Amino acid sequence: MTLVKVNNNGHRFSNLVDGFFQDLPVAWGKEYSAFPPANIHETADAYHVELSVPGRNKEDFKLAVENGLLTVSFEKKEENKTEDYKTVRKEFSFKSFKRSFNLDDSINTDGIQAKYENGVLKLLLPKKEQVKESTKQINIQ
Repeated sequence: MTLVKVNNNGHRFSNLVDGFFQDLPVAWGKEYSAFPPANIHETADAYHVELSVPGRNKEDFKLAVENGLLTVSFEKKEENKTEDYKTVRKEFSFKSFKRSFNLDDSINTDGIQAKYENGVLKLLLPKKEQVKESTKQINIQ
């Protein structure tokens, strides 16, 4: 399984700046990384992918598998503005993102599962069962 970065804004200079600040967690009160950090673990029977995406609702995530590409996306919902109060300072926001992973043939795409808990989106990508061929004895005549 390999990681593929997908950027939906299409600005080349912005990508260069984002890449420069990618290692910094916070700079001037803004997050510069457009992609949530991911951990990928492999066991004998599955891959386990964890995306750090705190403060979001599980209903806002979209997961899709198409042509061997697993895509996880989050669309930012517009906030309802109210006339009751005025925002004096806003230091955080939830950016939309799209992150994709190439899936190899060993993954059972029908068995992929997802769970969102404690700010972590957890994906289980089960491997297909490997059929072991038995040894066959051939008699010499």
